[in-house]
Amino acid sequence: MHKMSASIFSRLTKFAIVAVAAAGLAGCGVNSIPTAEEQAKAKWADVQNQYQRRADLVPNLVATVKGYAKQEQDTLVKVTEARAKATSVQISADDVSDPAKMAAYQQAQGQLSQGLGRLLASVEAYPDLKSNQNFLALQSQLEGTENRIAVARRDYNESVREYNTTIRTFPAVIGAKIIYGAKPMVPFEATTPGADTAPAVNFDGPAAPAVAPANDNAGVAASKAAGQ
Repeated sequence: MHKMSASIFSRLTKFAIVAVAAAGLAGCGVNSIPTAEEQAKAKWADVQNQYQRRADLVPNLVATVKGYAKQEQDTLVKVTEARAKATSVQISADDVSDPAKMAAYQQAQGQLSQGLGRLLASVEAYPDLKSNQNFLALQSQLEGTENRIAVARRDYNESVREYNTTIRTFPAVIGAKIIYGAKPMVPFEATTPGADTAPAVNFDGPAAPAVAPANDNAGVAASKAAGQ
């Protein structure tokens, strides 16, 4: 009977030790740290997917504008080059703790945003282009994509904030350093002016004034008046 009681006591003691150890590990972020990390990485994938969606729209947008505004060749070339750079700079979810890689990605996307902003502003001078059905469809898709980019960046930054807070807060900070060697993730921040602002895609404003042909009646009358 005494031996049985001792055996039961021993098992209960081991169970208590395991329970205390499990609670201690949980308190050190064994579960919360990887959960927060995977959440942030998933949100980063959303950011990349939305930027890729935008990049996929650029070739059709450039081709459509080129058909109506050949004189905007320099702007079109710069947008095409910015798109090539933006799609070439890719980082995995494992690289979001690297400030240099994140800065390169953010800068590349910011430059494409600026290029698109300039291109879309130039469209105001071409009323026929603004009413082109293909262009209107691209306008709608681009506007929707820019909105999704803004939401994806916001969600990613919030997940990063939660993760960074977790790995810096006691007692999870113990597990972050000893068990995981966790590093803070880098939020998405604008590195170039306007990179955090979606290009304007509203073409409902007044059209640019038309230039009167040189040989119209008003021009002839003006010439006669000048010669008198």
